[in-house]
Amino acid sequence: MKVYEGANIRNVAVIGHGRAGKTSLVSAMLQTAGSTQRLGRVDDGTSTTDYDEEEIARKMSISTALAYVEWGKTKINILDTPGFNMFVHEAKMVLPVVDAAIVVVDGVAGVEVVTERVWNYCEEFKTPRLIVASRMDRERADAGRVLESLTKAFGRTVIPLELPIGSEKNFTGVVDLVNMKAYTYELGGSGKGKEGEIPGNLKEQAQAAHEKLVEMIAEGNDALMEEFFEKGTIPEEHLIPALHEAIREDKIFPVIFGSGLGNVGADRIMDFIVAYTPAPSEHEWVQGEAAASGNGEPPKRHETDSEPASLYVFKTVSDAFAGRISYFKVFSGVVKNDATAQNFTKNLPEKLAHISIMQGKTAVPVTELHAGDIGAVAKLRETLTGDTLGDKSAPIQYPKVHLPEPAITFAIEPKSRADEDKLGPSIHKLMEEDAMLRFFRDPQTKEFLIAGTGQQHIEVVVAKMKKRYHAEVILKAPKVPYRETIRGKADVQGRHKKQTGGHGQYGDCKIKMEPLPRGGDFEFVNDIFGGAIPRNFIPAVEKGIRTAAARGYLAGYPVVDFRVILYDGSYHDVDSNDLSFQMAGRIAFKKAMEVAKPTLLEPIMNVEITVPDEFAGSIMGDLNSRRGRIQGMDNKGGNTIVKAEVPMSEMLTYGVDLTAMTQGRGSFNMEMHHYDVVPGQLQEKIIEKAKAERGEVKEEEE
Repeated sequence: MKVYEGANIRNVAVIGHGRAGKTSLVSAMLQTAGSTQRLGRVDDGTSTTDYDEEEIARKMSISTALAYVEWGKTKINILDTPGFNMFVHEAKMVLPVVDAAIVVVDGVAGVEVVTERVWNYCEEFKTPRLIVASRMDRERADAGRVLESLTKAFGRTVIPLELPIGSEKNFTGVVDLVNMKAYTYELGGSGKGKEGEIPGNLKEQAQAAHEKLVEMIAEGNDALMEEFFEKGTIPEEHLIPALHEAIREDKIFPVIFGSGLGNVGADRIMDFIVAYTPAPSEHEWVQGEAAASGNGEPPKRHETDSEPASLYVFKTVSDAFAGRISYFKVFSGVVKNDATAQNFTKNLPEKLAHISIMQGKTAVPVTELHAGDIGAVAKLRETLTGDTLGDKSAPIQYPKVHLPEPAITFAIEPKSRADEDKLGPSIHKLMEEDAMLRFFRDPQTKEFLIAGTGQQHIEVVVAKMKKRYHAEVILKAPKVPYRETIRGKADVQGRHKKQTGGHGQYGDCKIKMEPLPRGGDFEFVNDIFGGAIPRNFIPAVEKGIRTAAARGYLAGYPVVDFRVILYDGSYHDVDSNDLSFQMAGRIAFKKAMEVAKPTLLEPIMNVEITVPDEFAGSIMGDLNSRRGRIQGMDNKGGNTIVKAEVPMSEMLTYGVDLTAMTQGRGSFNMEMHHYDVVPGQLQEKIIEKAKAERGEVKEEEE
């Protein structure tokens, strides 16, 4: 494998809505460039970048895969990302390491929910974009409608760089509006177009589109504007660098047309990537975090070979045979095989044995990688996603990508004793490769919980655990983490007195209890004067109250948002000790709860739902039936975005319900917002259910 330098490398992420044809387009690029012998197909499970068993079974991308092509004198690193709502965070994770994004939209559907989401990710990372309208050979594919959908969603700077020749099953090629040539293809052929003259019926349309493109490129550039007014056009040798610059600066978002399955236009896409997307060496610098330099100045690196070596790990894959594989980008310097690099995140050395570049699941060994290139290395001991490694003498820390918190939690239970032993290790390996997966034990319910972006995400994780690690588990509906609080005040005495032979036990405290605002948690105020309770026993009273509050009063849920003022009490010189005052605190807490109007609180989620306009009415009605409070609505590109606050208990199966209501075209995300009081009639049911469950637990213990 030839070694490439930064100027001859292009790193692109292929992003967009699920089923828009991203993986098929990548397969077409690989075949056209000669990297694969035949056109891989998602439906057959033969595509290079969908190689995981779950991806093949579900016919969809679940995690980012890497591939590369050598096109002319340039190496293009392609990162094929998932487009389904539950896995789209994978696209966000790779944007810091690419120099441009290929936004793929479906030739029939145009801009969809996830298209907008990944577009916003690109805005966040200032990533230049090239738009590919794919699957143009499908029935009802329409270039005009796609362009209208794109400009409506993303503005007038979205402009075609090509016109399609023919439509639907007669889609046979494209007209390049820069060099004003036509390229025609055989459907299902080699993917290499035949250059020719523009068909007569498209000449007028192509000329008008060319002039519009030239005008857009010249906008804001005085020298080009002058040339444009003088000659009525801009020659190709000036137009190409100007377009390259406009794309690099996010001033223009060009649209081209193609078909992955028909292998039409893949060569043009690669030509455009080479000509118009920035090389890594064109970046001014990459910014590190301030902490790494030690003097408060954030260090920066130019993406050149002459700077000290540094690399950023953007993805980890857990392989049953090779172990942990770390995908990284070389941000500066040259990384050589068998080099030792310092992990600046964990502050320890790592040996980079056997660096390689990935072609799907196949590792191709290389001796070195230059600044701007993307590679992989297996069996690093401690390195995980988000870590920075490099030359020990020149520390730098590249910022990690911030992701939202997982939206849904399930209780997870091993099927057998053997599965119990495999549960922890297998989940931890999957967590290494999936940044949105969480695994923890609920101190309140003592259940093992697994959290992810949605039900399908968790189901994929469970399937991987079974196939890869032979650990079988049962998923249970998550328990809602209710809380308890008070709405009134109390003034009570808690006395613990026990007399046995020898030393007895004695603790006595008087407390006032009052509610705190939501989110106030717990406050303990020591208001003892004159030594009514010795100072050393006061923490014991607080501990007793905290212990009792954690166990709950109404239904066994933790009590929050209350203040306790300890104002009086008494003690015994011999019989008083820490334990006695802890017991006194518990007794006082229980008495106070009896009179302080205890009530249940439930978690309220901030929910944002995006659905096509025609489903907005039924979504609103459904949210009302779930006790949701609508906070606002927005219309964007044929979609309605509904913002609402909805109790978590009403959202546990929402992913499945939303799919059914919107024919799979809706998406949502939610995060915890606040706690609120549960309506009276529901409180009784929750308390009864909790008491019944606790009764079962007691019987089991007995």
